[in-house]
Amino acid sequence: GLIIRSDKVTAEVVAAAEKLKIVVRAGAGYDNVDLAACTAKGIVVMNTPGQNSNAVAELVVGMMVFMARNQFTPGTGSEISGKRLGIQAYGNVGRIVARYGVEVADSVEKLYASSDFLSLHIPATDQTRKSIGYKLLTSMPKGATLVNTARKEVIDEAGLMQALEERPDLKYITDIAADAQPQLAEKFGKRVFATAKKMGAETAEANVNAGLAAANQVVDFLKNGNRRFQVNK
Repeated sequence: GLIIRSDKVTAEVVAAAEKLKIVVRAGAGYDNVDLAACTAKGIVVMNTPGQNSNAVAELVVGMMVFMARNQFTPGTGSEISGKRLGIQAYGNVGRIVARYGVEVADSVEKLYASSDFLSLHIPATDQTRKSIGYKLLTSMPKGATLVNTARKEVIDEAGLMQALEERPDLKYITDIAADAQPQLAEKFGKRVFATAKKMGAETAEANVNAGLAAANQVVDFLKNGNRRFQVNK
C-alpha cells in the first residue's frame, strides 16, 4: 500500500496515486477528502474521531471568555458564570464541553432561543450547509454569542450579517474565518472575531494523539483489514 500526506485529497491526487489503498484524516472532519473519487477507485477513507476533542472543547471555553471580556481590551466585560450554554451536536467535542451535565432541547429553535452562548459542532453536510442564519441567530437572548469551532460552510453568511446588523448585542467568534470575514470585521469590530487559521486541534497533545491514531489505523487496515473508522462505506 501507499501512504500519502496532503492537506487535501482531491480527485487529481487520487488519480495520480495509482497504488493508494487508504486515506486517514487525522481529525474528525473529512470534507477535505474527495470521498466520491476515493470510493470510485476502491480507496478506504477513515477519520480519527475523538483524538482532538479535548483541544477543541478547551478552545470553546477560551473563546467564550475572550468574547465575554471584550477580547481582553479595556472596558467592563461580563462573566460566563450563570449564563446558559447551548451545544448543537452532541458528539465527542460536545460531550466534553457539556461534561458538567446537559439538558436535551426539544428543537434547534428552542436551543438557540434559550442559549446565552451557543457552541456549534455540526459537520458540513448537504443538510447542514448554511443552516445557521438570520432566524436562529435573532432568536437568541440579548447579549448572546455564537461560538463556531465546526465549519464555516454551516453558516449562512448573509443571514449572519443581517442578524448582526439588526442586533447590536450579538457576537460571533470562530476558528475558521468566514468568506466575508473582512466585511464582518469592518462592520462589527470586536463583536466578531476569527482566528488566523483553524486552530481547534492546534495543541501538541492533539497532534500526537491524532497522528498516532492515524498511523495505527493505517497499519491495522493493511495488516488486518480493519475498517472500523471508514467514512466512505
